[in-house]
Amino acid sequence: MSPPDEAVRWRKSSYSNQDGGQCVQVSDDFPAVVPVRDSKLSHGPVLVFPADGWAAFVSAVGGGELSV
Repeated sequence: MSPPDEAVRWRKSSYSNQDGGQCVQVSDDFPAVVPVRDSKLSHGPVLVFPADGWAAFVSAVGGGELSV
């Protein structure tokens, strides 16, 4: 079950496609976890990752270790 939109501030990921295609939104509102959702499905499912795991993923993408 995803939290209500009023309880979470979403921001578009800097890796999202600018033409409205692949849009990922994340929330920085929680210290231990990072909720992630598809912006096209704002009332759809939310994936929740441990904050340290998300940070490692973003670092690996930014460092070119993973292709996007």
